Amino acid sequence: MSTGFNPPFTPPDRLVPTLRQDGYAVLSPQGVADWLGMPLAALDALHADWAHLPPDEYLKDGGRYRTRRHACFTIEGAAIEQAPHRAHWQPVEYNALHGGMQRWFAPMEAATVAQPVWQQLMRGLGEVASGLRGAQRWYVEAHQFRIDTADGIGRPTPEGAHRDGVDLVAVALAGRHNIKGGETRVFEASGRRGERFTMTEPWTLLVLDDARVIHESTPIQPLIDGEPGWRDTLVVTCRSGGFQGD
Repeated sequence: MSTGFNPPFTPPDRLVPTLRQDGYAVLSPQGVADWLGMPLAALDALHADWAHLPPDEYLKDGGRYRTRRHACFTIEGAAIEQAPHRAHWQPVEYNALHGGMQRWFAPMEAATVAQPVWQQLMRGLGEVASGLRGAQRWYVEAHQFRIDTADGIGRPTPEGAHRDGVDLVAVALAGRHNIKGGETRVFEASGRRGERFTMTEPWTLLVLDDARVIHESTPIQPLIDGEPGWRDTLVVTCRSGGFQGD
């Protein structure tokens, strides 16, 4: 297990080869901008959404620390189509805490998914998934999360270390404020190798081969007591064959 806390950044042109080799790869914010061929300012413009996410009403641990929105797409080559709004569903094998239940989250804002940078991000992740598994139609779910410290502690992954039951998982840090913790941990699904690091810069992007690794993020606490703290992420999954729950 590596004890370093800085993300092991991969050059954008090595994203797919590193993913094939290690089961995961991390792009720096500038690496993400270069990979997308768009300025970081375009991604930063998306972040205003995170301040107005509705509460997650399905947390089984009784917490009130998570707000979120959700949207689904199909991607095939350069073609992106938003799917009708649907429930998010996972089997208990992949999410012991919240699996086996239909969770209807508020849809993402139409203005967000219409942004050129959003379309380019979806297209880029579809290309990465095809680079990993072969060109095909991808069934994509996107989740905007804010985890806050209003109750003293927030849990980015209350289900613990897990896989998502998809082909590709992408986790982008949209922002963090007045928190400690939130360490990312990635482990081989069948093996002893692991890595731990903390994503601190907005639009750092972690990409995971879900068949090969499990992942989690540690709880967050306020850095300065009495002041709001939060961690904002965008999680996107690509799955072959159909959406989970179909």
